[in-house]
Amino acid sequence: MRYVEAGGVRLSVIGLGTWQFGSAEWGYGEDYARTTAGQLVRRALDLGINLIDTAEIYGMGRSERIVGEAIAGRRDEAFVATKVFPVLPISPVVQWRGVQSARRLGVSHLDLYQVHWPNPVVPLPTTMRGMRALLEVGLVRHVGVSNFDVAWWRRAERALGSPVLTNQVQYSLACRKPDRAGGVVPYAQQHDRLVIAYSPLAQGLLGARYDASHPPSGSARAGNPLFLPENLEMAQGLIDALRTVARSHDATPAQVALAWVIRRPNVVAIPGASSIEQLERNAEAADLELSDDDDAWLTDESDRFRPVRGVAALPGLLAARRAAGRPSGPAPVDETAPEEVGAEVVDFADSDA
Repeated sequence: MRYVEAGGVRLSVIGLGTWQFGSAEWGYGEDYARTTAGQLVRRALDLGINLIDTAEIYGMGRSERIVGEAIAGRRDEAFVATKVFPVLPISPVVQWRGVQSARRLGVSHLDLYQVHWPNPVVPLPTTMRGMRALLEVGLVRHVGVSNFDVAWWRRAERALGSPVLTNQVQYSLACRKPDRAGGVVPYAQQHDRLVIAYSPLAQGLLGARYDASHPPSGSARAGNPLFLPENLEMAQGLIDALRTVARSHDATPAQVALAWVIRRPNVVAIPGASSIEQLERNAEAADLELSDDDDAWLTDESDRFRPVRGVAALPGLLAARRAAGRPSGPAPVDETAPEEVGAEVVDFADSDA
């Protein structure tokens, strides 16, 4: 395992996302929650993965409890990150919920406590007052945010009065907004901060299992514009590049996609896993050394990939959902992308390439 150091912490470049732990929406069942989930955490620690990311909203607290049970007796090996869901995130609520997360995890402190989403209604200073209080009493070691742009990240730091160490955002070869000029990746690199990349495989797209001739069959992806026929066709250059680079390294396209993400300084990735085998494959990506030429080719193909998104994608999405026999309401979570089960709900209305 390879590690990155920033802001006084040392994190494995591949972490473990745990949204699927105890969350009914993934459809993994009770056996997974009772046995496999805990086994995944323990095997992750065996492999040198120390970043274990969860949140109070995952399984309505059950993910935190599963993680807590799994790290019992091995607390010093784990860097435990969780999140407060920003419903009424005023200072007293943030403090109380931080205590409750620590209780469910069975830990004396949270290594990283993150604000899950910006709340445009509740002033950020009152949220950060709660975070600062948790820092002062030692319940939280480091504060982070999630889904914040650079302006909001800076605002959070000013309100906290100290560094906000991390920002967890959607970042992959299919979602490059974070590394554009003025994005969160350059900010992290310039200020000794870290970006935690969720959805690093773009819900399975970058695993190179799908293309315009072989689209996914699961109905859940009917709500994801990336899997519209025209986008799958546009992605072909990127998918072909992943396959070719993978063959040259005796690796998988998914491992190459992960290796590209974590090759960026100050960036770590948190794919989920549905099995021990998948977890081990993800961990192996930490030691996959892409060449400069590999990186440049993948980056160029990523730059060329400009999928249809937002309003322009709506007709295709509605047609796909009707074909899948699903109502035309909000998109469901993706129950069939095991590499991505640690990811957040993705806002595909964003117009970045």
